Amino acid sequence: MKIVVTSLFVDNQDKALEFYSEKLGFVKKHDVPAGEFRWITLVSPEDEGGTELLLEPNNHPAAKEYQQKIYADGIPATMFGVDDIQKEYERLVELGVKFSMEPKNMGEITIAVFDDTCGNLIQIIQQ
Repeated sequence: MKIVVTSLFVDNQDKALEFYSEKLGFVKKHDVPAGEFRWITLVSPEDEGGTELLLEPNNHPAAKEYQQKIYADGIPATMFGVDDIQKEYERLVELGVKFSMEPKNMGEITIAVFDDTCGNLIQIIQQ
């Protein structure tokens, strides 16, 4: 068994698709109609056959409340790995990404947290 899709609630699918592809550099794998919304998944350009990130609409009240509460408490919705966190931080800042936590060494790892503009805090980690 392996993880094939993981989802992330977003408050606007179009805005999320733009942010995750144009700012973060993920590659769109699927974008198909699914009722009033779309099934939009992205993958890492380094592993296009790997785990897909589903940009899930937060239209359900429970999803919206969950997303808003973890954001308000400063809890990242998910985590992405990077090879060089300082380089990635500088690249993203240059693109206008707002960080709530600059790269911080925590022993054997370094982490940083940014706002995805779609209702989430996202943590990046260098191990």
